[in-house]
Amino acid sequence: MAEQATVLPVEVIPQVPAKRTYVWGTGRRKTAVARVRIAPGSGKIEINGRTLNDYFTSERDRKALFGPLEVTNTGGKLDIWVNSNGGGLMGQAGAVVMGLSRALVKYDPTTEVSLRNGSFLTRDSRMKERKKYGQRGARRRFQFSKR
Repeated sequence: MAEQATVLPVEVIPQVPAKRTYVWGTGRRKTAVARVRIAPGSGKIEINGRTLNDYFTSERDRKALFGPLEVTNTGGKLDIWVNSNGGGLMGQAGAVVMGLSRALVKYDPTTEVSLRNGSFLTRDSRMKERKKYGQRGARRRFQFSKR
């Protein structure tokens, strides 16, 4: 005998909420790395599970973070989550700015020109020079003694 499949009415099927889409960007500066995730929202900024003011105590670092948002006119329209590690706070701030800029370009490709003109997409390649053997440091030599 043929079995009949039971069809549920539309009201009974559970409705899954629309998934939030995130855009990722990675930024680096010296030895610091920041993975930045953005999504449309109310303008909340969270860095390593802490608020912006709790994480970056320096006004200079907080202002640097808002640079790409001001250039692209997206301040208060996006929620930002950051995982940052390595380096110091200033290096991490530079990495966050670059990661945020890269994420904004993926989110809206028309903003690339303005971000590039503001040099937010340029990688600062300056790193600490390594120590050489036979020397005290990267460039400093041991003291020379003639006798």
